[in-house]
Amino acid sequence: MNAYKAYKACAPISWSPNLYITLVRGIPGTRKLHRRTLEALRLGKCNRTVMRWNTPTVRGMIQQVKRLVVVETEEMFKARKEKQENHCALRPPLVVSHLPAHS
Repeated sequence: MNAYKAYKACAPISWSPNLYITLVRGIPGTRKLHRRTLEALRLGKCNRTVMRWNTPTVRGMIQQVKRLVVVETEEMFKARKEKQENHCALRPPLVVSHLPAHS
């Protein structure tokens, strides 16, 4: 299971005040209604994330394009970003000494 599906499956979104919506599928080949919905959500390219208030209107728009997007709560989004930053963080250099051991 990839990370997006894991986040998508872990918590209901109804209690969160803000929703983070990420477009994970491509727009070409979709219906015109879906393209216009994504345009209204300001999602123009893959892997772009926008923050929207959790309102019935926005949830209805998400329901229309649910196969194209991933929805995260604020806590889930911050945890994913922190994990991503830790993964890309610089690590201390590995020092190898080729000198013979002192006896």
